[in-house]
Amino acid sequence: MYAFLAGLLRAEPNKELIASVAELSGDDTPIGKASATLSYLAQEMALEKIRAEYVDVFIGVGRGELLPYCSYYLTGFLNEKPLANLRKDMAQIGMARADDVKDPEDHIASLCDMMAGLITGAFGRPFSVSEQANFFNKHLAPWAGLFFSDLEAAKTAVFYAPVGTMGRIFMDIESQAFSMSGSE
Repeated sequence: MYAFLAGLLRAEPNKELIASVAELSGDDTPIGKASATLSYLAQEMALEKIRAEYVDVFIGVGRGELLPYCSYYLTGFLNEKPLANLRKDMAQIGMARADDVKDPEDHIASLCDMMAGLITGAFGRPFSVSEQANFFNKHLAPWAGLFFSDLEAAKTAVFYAPVGTMGRIFMDIESQAFSMSGSE
């Protein structure tokens, strides 16, 4: 789910990504219902409209409706202490921002990529549930649920509204799972 969310939030979606989203199916769970809605929208909306929505929501003229950065959500400003703390933790883990990435590392897509990498072993080894929980609790739990709620309710979001729903529910599930595992 982290990799899926990162793929949708990293940049304007391409034809291949939208085609794969169109193949999603859902079920009666809240995430399943949001998946079915997202699939329907991927099938029905023109790619250009989805790409324009990404720009409106996240980039805009001067600024998008939402700023998907941890620093902004926690301090009201970009490039603040939450980003510095993240960079310190990234260095300890052996993570570095890719050369072709222009956004600060505290972008929601980057943080989702990082969580996916901690789980899959992309940073040299799979990290323990305790280590994953520590990273999640420091860098996602304080703000990601609110960001996804804001995305779900964004005025300019149609395609991205169910992405917000999925992310909000998933962040809640992760919070609960990490607290039940005793990994807080």
